[in-house]
Amino acid sequence: MITELEPTSGLHAFIRAAEAGSFSAAARLAGTTPSAVSKSVERLEKRLGVKLFLRSTRSLALTVEGTAYYERVAPLLRSLDEAGDVLSSTDTARGLLRVSLPGVLGPTLVEHIAGTFIRRYPDIRLEISITDRHVDLVREGFDVALRAGAVETADWMVRRLAALPLVLVAAPNWLADAGGALTREDLSRVAHIRYRLGSRAYPIRFADGTDLTTEGALDTDSGQAMRIAALAGVGIAQVLRLAVADDLAAGRLVEVLPHDPLASVPVHSLHAFGRLAPLRVQLFTDFLAEVLAPHSV
Repeated sequence: MITELEPTSGLHAFIRAAEAGSFSAAARLAGTTPSAVSKSVERLEKRLGVKLFLRSTRSLALTVEGTAYYERVAPLLRSLDEAGDVLSSTDTARGLLRVSLPGVLGPTLVEHIAGTFIRRYPDIRLEISITDRHVDLVREGFDVALRAGAVETADWMVRRLAALPLVLVAAPNWLADAGGALTREDLSRVAHIRYRLGSRAYPIRFADGTDLTTEGALDTDSGQAMRIAALAGVGIAQVLRLAVADDLAAGRLVEVLPHDPLASVPVHSLHAFGRLAPLRVQLFTDFLAEVLAPHSV
């Protein structure tokens, strides 16, 4: 059993190598040599009494023990590195913030982030990934992720930021060809652009709790792709109203069943820092809540 705190150099070397995929890449990140990183990891392995990596001349892979150790140590070390942030005032928040945003909200949020957040906190450096894929915060090194929809995992710290309404939309020409104003009953006979995550295609969900399963002319796991397909006249898409607000205002898309509202979608932020999140994470999630508040129901 380890009875003393592991030297942070060995822990940092291990985390960097695990995330970078090689000692050479980890050395570049640390500004040192591959040999120094390798020796630090070897000393850590010797103290722990286990092999953390499977090594070959061409690859570096975590062992089962290494994976378990990484998943436990990475968020702790990140919290240790950033513990001083919680003692700082908001005007001294600094450091790199790696963020994952869903594709359907990414463009709207980046506009606010670029226009306001970066100016408000100039010492916070941002790295933003826009994807509807559910990233692994620890393994992929993200500080915070935004997710639209239910969050089932208990592995992360979750904060509800808003509840955003869904809306059915279609291109004006497509709707005219479909016969103009539609009813719920008409939805079963027309083309739909469906959101699919894994093997599940999401039904249309009305505010009264009714679900309607439809056939998809196009299925995708990207909300932004749904918007583009709707603009192209493929069919009806169920998307977040916020994501198509500009299209609706400009007449590029029109609302289908405007007097029959859909359910809302919860939006959450997730991080893996436990209860002691770095200040930059707190400020960023507060900012997202501020941006989303006017659109929440």
